[in-house]
Amino acid sequence: MSESHTPHQEERALEKALTNKIIDDCFAYSESWLRAILRMCIFSLAYLDGQPVFVVECPNQAVAKRLSRKTYPFRGMVYYLTDKSNDRDRTLFCYQEPDGVNWRCFDTTTNSWKTLTNLHTPIAPTDS
Repeated sequence: MSESHTPHQEERALEKALTNKIIDDCFAYSESWLRAILRMCIFSLAYLDGQPVFVVECPNQAVAKRLSRKTYPFRGMVYYLTDKSNDRDRTLFCYQEPDGVNWRCFDTTTNSWKTLTNLHTPIAPTDS
């Protein structure tokens, strides 16, 4: 992550604590290898195209690719985090490119990889 987009250390500690809580609550009965990999990640909620997206920030490409093949346990995470029923339950499994700016993300909606910038600058929907 580039320096200008690096969250404060306290915010990252909170994100990691929340990630561990979600793993403990939602993945308690998943395979141990999945829980171990998820503990290396950080979870967040973002908005893309005006829709909530569950983001799994992976430490590297190998972890992101492994998780992109195991998407079923992540269904319902947007609902779990927001209490909003949404027919578009979207998860992104992302890792940062070596350039430090771009992120490669597997999008469960399209089942394809895409490049995103400013992953930590989500655009929240506006109230109408």
